[in-house]
Amino acid sequence: MKILFIEWASFGNADMKDAFVKEGHQVICFPFSNKDARRDAEIESELTKKLRETTPDAVFSFNYFPLVSNVCKRENLPYLSWIYDSPYVLLYSYTAINPCNTIYVFDKALCREFNDAGIKTVHYLPMAANTERLDAFGFPEPLYDVSFVGSLYNEAHNFYDRMETLSDYAKGYLEGLMHAQMHVQGYNFIQESLSPIMEELYQALPMEPNPDGVETREYLYAQYVVNRKLTGMERLRLLRAITKRHTLDLFTIDPAFSLPNLRNHGTTDYYAEMPLVFKKSRINLNISLRSIKSGIPLRAFDIMGAGGFLLSNYQEDFLENFTPGVDFEYYESESDLLQKLDYYLSHEEERAAIAKNGHDKVASAHTYRDRVKEMLSGL
Repeated sequence: MKILFIEWASFGNADMKDAFVKEGHQVICFPFSNKDARRDAEIESELTKKLRETTPDAVFSFNYFPLVSNVCKRENLPYLSWIYDSPYVLLYSYTAINPCNTIYVFDKALCREFNDAGIKTVHYLPMAANTERLDAFGFPEPLYDVSFVGSLYNEAHNFYDRMETLSDYAKGYLEGLMHAQMHVQGYNFIQESLSPIMEELYQALPMEPNPDGVETREYLYAQYVVNRKLTGMERLRLLRAITKRHTLDLFTIDPAFSLPNLRNHGTTDYYAEMPLVFKKSRINLNISLRSIKSGIPLRAFDIMGAGGFLLSNYQEDFLENFTPGVDFEYYESESDLLQKLDYYLSHEEERAAIAKNGHDKVASAHTYRDRVKEMLSGL
């Protein structure tokens, strides 16, 4: 089968192209830079020309692009997209119902939301890891006790702190809402709770739904403003608690962030360096972005696929694919997290066995080649 690969700066490009090729398919790449555009006559013309010249059997992209969907609809070609970002507002475009689409999301609760609304082009597909590539790094001895790789959401995307004109009531309402949500795992009630202060939010930070989309203002403020701020607050709170008891190695965008007992290494390259961090860490933390409803983030598959021990917040989809205490471990609260850090740092053999089980489970059923087979089976 011939696949036209919409190529932009996404994680997993090399792994996905490798999986297509190893499964016997031909890959043709189409560079795609303006990935936020919903309409662009020049790109649409270039893509149409490429499709007619190369005659692929299907088009694939990480994340979903309405522009690509519309071109595939006109050219009568299947469009496969696999969304790994959350939130992802382009999924709410009217074009999502185009019959050419097969849209995969890694979050089962999100998939159910679309299916319940009658949108059958959206399907559930967990993320994956390329264990063959990751195994090539070897299995070095641990260097770090506890590591966290991820954003602290104190950088440019922090829209929350730009809302300087909010009233004391609205500020208090949001602070109370975030405090309550921080103590609840497995269910997010931010979006459904914003109606009483929506007008104030809009006045403080105007955000409009897109003309071709069905997303609401509540969705935009909940997912792109409040949940990001909440995630940053939660990560900071947990990192502070951990560093009171253990040395923590942090790999993040902000090189200036510091805490006592924390070693900030700055950013780490996804392909060349990150797998070694996971392999050299006795415990790898996953603290999911709060906009993820039930899904397993890509980072969790990266950790397990590399053979690292994963300690994650609770996400419902884990239980469908992995066994807690066997393949990975999860925590339910700050105190539970600290207790499990203490336990697994002092039970080396058990920790190493769980890390191996997680790796082997990913290698047996959750590789990019497994996902390619599933995606193409229906074409």
